[in-house]
Amino acid sequence: MLFLADECLDIALARALRAEGHNVAMVAEVCRGAEDARVAEFALIEKRILLTEDKDFGQLVYAYGQGMLGVVFLRYPFETRFRVAAELVELIRRTGRDIEGCFVTVQPGRCRMGLMPKE
Repeated sequence: MLFLADECLDIALARALRAEGHNVAMVAEVCRGAEDARVAEFALIEKRILLTEDKDFGQLVYAYGQGMLGVVFLRYPFETRFRVAAELVELIRRTGRDIEGCFVTVQPGRCRMGLMPKE
């Protein structure tokens, strides 16, 4: 699958997904410092699912109707950060392409998937 890792993410997440055979581009490499709307636009054009810890993408999608292939919003407190990569890899293994068209919120031990609004 194709992913775009937001600048706020630890590179370990990209490495873990790449080790599973996924294609992960990183905002820090392809459009460093870009505004959120530009990041969302890039993800859509490239047909990539955005991986982020930035809650502003929820507002872009739901309040402003920003079209995207999908978003995985990671919400992990500092003391559980060591679990993020393994749990993200497991989520992708379990759900596969079912996350396309969804806004997925992932927290320690739980995952919530909601359909993205139609344009």
